[in-house]
Amino acid sequence: MPGGGDGLGLPGRAGGFPASGAAGAIRPGAEAVSSPAPGSGAGPAGDGGDQGAAGGARAGKAFAKAAPRGAGALVGKDPADATGARPGPAPADAAGVADTAEGRLGSLLARAAAVTAGLTVAGAVLGLVRDQTIARFYGASTDSDAFLIAWTVPEMAATLLIEDAMALLLVPAFSHALAHRSAHRSAHRSAARAGETGAPDPVQELVAATFPRFLAALTAATGALVVLAPHFVRALAPGFPDPALAVDCTRLTALTVLTYGVAGYFSAALRAHRRFLPPAAVYIASNVGIIGTALALDSVWGVRGAAVGVAVGGLLMVLAQLPSVLRHVSLPPRRRLLRIPGRRAASRPAFQPASGPASGTALVGFALLAPIVLFAVSRQAQVLVERWLASSLPGGAISHLNYAQKIAQMPMVLSLMFCTVTFPVVARAMAEGDHERARRRIEHDLALAGLVVLLGTALIIGCAPQIVEVLFERGAFDAADTATTASVMRVYALGLVGHTLVGALGRPFFSSGRPTWFPAAAMAAGLAVTVVAGALAVGPYGVHGIAAANAAGICVTAVLLLRGLGPRVVAVRVHAVSRSIARLALATAVAAAAGRLVCPLAGPPLPGLLLGAVAVSVSFAATGYALRAPEVVHLLALARRRLRHVR
Repeated sequence: MPGGGDGLGLPGRAGGFPASGAAGAIRPGAEAVSSPAPGSGAGPAGDGGDQGAAGGARAGKAFAKAAPRGAGALVGKDPADATGARPGPAPADAAGVADTAEGRLGSLLARAAAVTAGLTVAGAVLGLVRDQTIARFYGASTDSDAFLIAWTVPEMAATLLIEDAMALLLVPAFSHALAHRSAHRSAHRSAARAGETGAPDPVQELVAATFPRFLAALTAATGALVVLAPHFVRALAPGFPDPALAVDCTRLTALTVLTYGVAGYFSAALRAHRRFLPPAAVYIASNVGIIGTALALDSVWGVRGAAVGVAVGGLLMVLAQLPSVLRHVSLPPRRRLLRIPGRRAASRPAFQPASGPASGTALVGFALLAPIVLFAVSRQAQVLVERWLASSLPGGAISHLNYAQKIAQMPMVLSLMFCTVTFPVVARAMAEGDHERARRRIEHDLALAGLVVLLGTALIIGCAPQIVEVLFERGAFDAADTATTASVMRVYALGLVGHTLVGALGRPFFSSGRPTWFPAAAMAAGLAVTVVAGALAVGPYGVHGIAAANAAGICVTAVLLLRGLGPRVVAVRVHAVSRSIARLALATAVAAAAGRLVCPLAGPPLPGLLLGAVAVSVSFAATGYALRAPEVVHLLALARRRLRHVR
């Protein structure tokens, strides 16, 4: 397995942060690293959590050169806080101190991933409750279809403004700004001691240069969507029988363009500062708002009440992160935040990091923004294509696709949690030119994500009817809806590994700080496959043909991205990654077959689901071990060690 530690993102040694240093209490990234020695090529000691022995030695040398200032400032201002050693270690001890720093970052990432995954699961559960609420009130009907047409707006906004475009653009930008701040900290202190004017904070410069512009653009886009909602509905669902209802719902959900955009900006800034708890909680806040408002207003406004809930949920996303942003992100003075975009101050200090390549502000220009937005839009456009094709099918088709996709994507969401946590680490490594550390991190993330998503794929294929019946079959959602949704979900599951690879591989492409159109081109190629295959398959196969086209298109994109990453960004070992995924895919096929055989034996859906989950897990582990899949072998070895430790 690549990287240090135990290969699963867990610390490879004892120790780490104390209980109070969990993911929600991690110090900002700018305070968590030491300045690298000029020309050493080594990153900050605090970012070495995935380095091997050689990387640890390099970090140790940088640590020794950078001492005494900041070398131990992993969690506190006193250099002794993080390592237990005083500043200026001897060269013989430096590697050991840096090795301890690596273990602490590994522990940090593991805890952050665990917290993020836990909150994501909670958000996903609330998302299912939200979908259950809509299904219970409206089933698979014209009302639910109208809501789902309007739901396209927050669904698209979440992809563009929270998960993909905003994160891919701003996490590297903030990471570069933090690296710039760390590298120039000693120069700033020297200037302050000499009585000279201090240089601007790169993070403040980045926020001042970008946030007012983003806010203005988001406000304009929100207003435009409210006005043009009829045209949006007509273009998205030309055959929909009740366009007026869909327009009303769309105008209410359009407010999420503004709130999701601000929430996404906050999330990117906090993740770059290694504050993972508030960003992971945003979907909990959103779903609580949607469910509560829908229940309160259903008797008055019907499905429009659920659309109001979407707007309320977006506001709660912002409020959930605001205290942490005010506490941990260096914000410029209010007068600079409220400055009219494009207006410049009359004077400026001679040192201007905002225009420097490493500061981060230069990374938010149009040359970088355009390919990121096109990549994210093309990725989300698959959903638009599906709903456009399904609008000509009988009522409820859009709902069947939506419910099937919502359940099927849960393994993908969980599998990408660790990639979300480690994305700032990859961006920081790329900013410092440490491509070897970035390669190990990426391969490690791909292995872990593949393991999680393929195990989830086996569970979905093997137990689909029981999952849908347990989650949705009540009220207006009947047995026929369960059968259709389950069969569509099994087709969707075939593309889950493709979705996961696209989500994991897109990040390193945009971490280098250089414009690249390759991910957008690969995504456009996959979208073209989805459009052509969907148009050909929707007639004879209906919703199943649409789902199959989605799986085919995203898998084409995943293959293109995997093949193109090495020559363009980081030289990942494509053959090794492909062999690993192939072994896990064989284990998935065996486990899915076991689940399909075992689930019906228990009778009622819930016992059948539980029995099937056990059968799938055991079959997946046994087959993976027999095939010597490294991820499964390592996971089982870790489980045995933990059991011996408990005994």
